[in-house]
Amino acid sequence: MKAYEYNAIRNVALISHSGAGKTTLAEAALYVSKAIDRMGRVEEGNTVSDFDPEEIARSISISASLIPVEWKTAKINLIDTPGYFDFVGEMLASLRAVEGAVLVVSSSGPEVGTEIAWKHLEESGLPGMFFINKMDKENADFSKTLQELKDLFGNKVVALQLPIGQEDDFKGYVDLLENKAFIYNKKGEFAQENIPDDMVDAVAEAREELIEDIAELDEGLLEKFFGDEQLSVEELKEVLKKGVAQRELFPVLCGSALKNIGVSTLMDAIVEYMPTPADRSADPFSAFVFKTIADPYVGKISLFKVLSGSVTPDSPVLNSTKEVEERIGQLFVLRGKKQIPVDRLLCGDIGGVAKLASTSTGDTLCDPKRSVVYDKISYPEPNLAMAIEPQSEGDEEKISNGLLRLNEEDPTFKVIKNNETGQFLLYGYGEVHLEVIVKKLMTKFGIGCQLTVPKVAYRETIKGHAKVEGKHKKQTGGHGQYGHVWIEFEPLHDKDFEFVDKIFGGAVPKQFIPAVEKGLRECMKEGILAGYPVVNIKATLVDGSYHPVDSSEMAFKVAASLAFKKGMQQADPVMLEPILHVEVTVPEEYMGDVIGDLNKRRGRILGMQPEGRLQVITAEVPEAEMFRYATDLRSLTHARGTFTMRFERYEEMPPQLAQKIIEETKLAKEA
Repeated sequence: MKAYEYNAIRNVALISHSGAGKTTLAEAALYVSKAIDRMGRVEEGNTVSDFDPEEIARSISISASLIPVEWKTAKINLIDTPGYFDFVGEMLASLRAVEGAVLVVSSSGPEVGTEIAWKHLEESGLPGMFFINKMDKENADFSKTLQELKDLFGNKVVALQLPIGQEDDFKGYVDLLENKAFIYNKKGEFAQENIPDDMVDAVAEAREELIEDIAELDEGLLEKFFGDEQLSVEELKEVLKKGVAQRELFPVLCGSALKNIGVSTLMDAIVEYMPTPADRSADPFSAFVFKTIADPYVGKISLFKVLSGSVTPDSPVLNSTKEVEERIGQLFVLRGKKQIPVDRLLCGDIGGVAKLASTSTGDTLCDPKRSVVYDKISYPEPNLAMAIEPQSEGDEEKISNGLLRLNEEDPTFKVIKNNETGQFLLYGYGEVHLEVIVKKLMTKFGIGCQLTVPKVAYRETIKGHAKVEGKHKKQTGGHGQYGHVWIEFEPLHDKDFEFVDKIFGGAVPKQFIPAVEKGLRECMKEGILAGYPVVNIKATLVDGSYHPVDSSEMAFKVAASLAFKKGMQQADPVMLEPILHVEVTVPEEYMGDVIGDLNKRRGRILGMQPEGRLQVITAEVPEAEMFRYATDLRSLTHARGTFTMRFERYEEMPPQLAQKIIEETKLAKEA
């Protein structure tokens, strides 16, 4: 593949709700550009962009896939991104490598994934266009879908085409700017024909509306328009191009990727209206790494976009993010999983290189003589946690190393060891996200593991007072053991533990008092109810006795432990559970369902606050009730709700729930 200058390059992400047809559209683009001679199908698992075993098994995209297409005199770098919510990080990373996006929409209407894709497009400040796909399918309705897009995203959504027919009768479109009709054949070729008689009025009305929308962006055109002067197609296209670049207009095209209708026209529109990369070809080399592929055979592959200058194989470069030098080996462009070697990558193009030792996603590569660092990718915080455990004993280190490798490929998940429970917690965006990580551990690295519900780090404490005796007396041959204490136990609210020495007259010698405290602290690691750490206790040493020969530090530690167990039993012991501060952001129509669900989780609603068109519900909820919340909130709000949570404090558990935990612990010990 030849090197393309920046002005002949278009970098475009395909974004949408899952199932809208992005992968099929990418496949059709490859076919019409003659890069492949037969279109693959998602359900057959033979498309260029969905090649991972998990993608084939699930019939969904999991990773973003680069699909470079040479089209006429241009090169279009399409990035096919996942539409499934669990893999939103792939879309966010891809938006850092493009100048625009095509929002693919099903002909039955926009879905929640369309709204989410639009939101991320807006946050990225990128222009876009819509492609209403599946016009040949049952329930296809272009007019309804167009109106819904306008209702959702405003009147800057403008139709460039009207379809000729729909469902089984879909066969072409009318180009509103050219005022011409085009009918497609089975090869994806089209011929110009007369506008159907029954569409003449609708076309005239839609064309007038489009011209007015374009003219409003330019004073000269607007004067001509209101003066009933003829506006040429060329000047309309020129202003439309500027309007797209400035996000003033979002053109809408239509077609069927599966039947290859409208795909070549979409690619023409991408070349004509989408912005080119910035012209920084004269500057020293710099690039941004937006994706990493962890291949157990090839090694690590880094995909990057050249943001200035150019790069050739064997170039020394600086990883300015980590301040280490790297050497570029063989350069290539990826088309799905196929590597196409290239001799050079110019400013604005996207390519890859293997085996960069220190480089990871989000890093900047640049000329060692002129350092520059680009902002890293910002990902949402993953908030669904599951414990990950090996299927075979002793595989913990293998899992840790495998996750480290996969984290290079997918930086959106994180692994945290809970030192209290001893579990490794895997955090992701959803259940499918976590399942895919576990499957990849097996398929890529041969590591078997399973996901389980995390253990809750409960606590134990007391609500009452007790004064108890702890006496350890043991006589064996030679020296015996003697330690004797009286300790008062009471609740403490402002800290975990306080030890007070109130010994008078040397009832317990000073050298043994630290041993009493140490004995108590060691006992607090395991409470008497279910073996959880004990907190919020004040222990006052008030009396005791000793033996001049048989007393020792160890004897007083044992005496303290006996007093502790007795004191806990007599001072009304209770279980405590962690309480989380939770903030849920949802559209107003879902507030009732969300509040009702939080109440079922034993949550306390603290308040509600409007935030633009959304509502923020603040609540406190026990941690034990929140493990599946990411999945459940998505279901409740059709994926429109988001939430954050943080640890707030410990609170006493309801007795019936505490008893259940105590019984489960007892059964586990007996087993």
